[in-house]
Amino acid sequence: MTRPAMIPRTKPRASLTWWAMSAPLLIFLALPLAALLMRSSLAQLLCNLQNEMVWQAVRLSLLTSATTTIISLLLGVPLAYAMARAAFPGKRLLDTLIDLPTVLPPAVAGVALLMAFGRRGVAGAVLSAWGVDIAFTTTAVIIAQTFIAAPLLVKTAVTGFAAISTELEQAAALDGANAWRVFWYVTLPLSRRALFTGAVLAWARALGEFGATIIFAGNFPNRTQTMPLAIYIGFELDLDVALALSVMLMGLSFLALVAVKWLFRDTVEE
Repeated sequence: MTRPAMIPRTKPRASLTWWAMSAPLLIFLALPLAALLMRSSLAQLLCNLQNEMVWQAVRLSLLTSATTTIISLLLGVPLAYAMARAAFPGKRLLDTLIDLPTVLPPAVAGVALLMAFGRRGVAGAVLSAWGVDIAFTTTAVIIAQTFIAAPLLVKTAVTGFAAISTELEQAAALDGANAWRVFWYVTLPLSRRALFTGAVLAWARALGEFGATIIFAGNFPNRTQTMPLAIYIGFELDLDVALALSVMLMGLSFLALVAVKWLFRDTVEE
């Protein structure tokens, strides 16, 4: 008995009607970005990079966002692994708590951090008694960025860890590997894509953080004034500076997204 011929699978294609209906939203999304690029030029960008305020903001943003990403990895990966592997009462509530900073209004996040780590805050009062003041310092910028960005890494890492078969970890354990070696040599390599994606998303989110930072850390040049805060001041002092920083942030965000999509190019259908 002969097998019936296999019918090749083809992806359905959107008709011109659907593309026409999509056009308004696509134009709406593209127009502000195009307008930003049209109002800037490479020469203007290079010229503004020589501005001391711009350079200080860029340097501080790159430093704090990189530090935030490292902290998020060190503290977020253990939490993500525990969430992916453990089953316990209240897990859904804890998962909601992890998600909450990403959906909080930025001003609320800033006030919450100030109430926790400010000079009269819950933890800040104790630290202040020891001579440690956090609010309105570079450390406050990193804390604000971590509070907002770390949950993105945790959630992405949880998805990556959950996708790994526990049978692989059990097989390694049966071969004599302890829990740490199983995690380091089996789990971590298999989840590297998810961890890299989470790290990039956390970095990009930290780089663009504004609301919580300005309330908890203030806007002091060379101390707490990151690129988004410098853009805010730029609209009052020098529009060209604001435009230059905006283009730079847009470019960095674009590169971050390209990196993530390139990493998953063979797992996502085009």
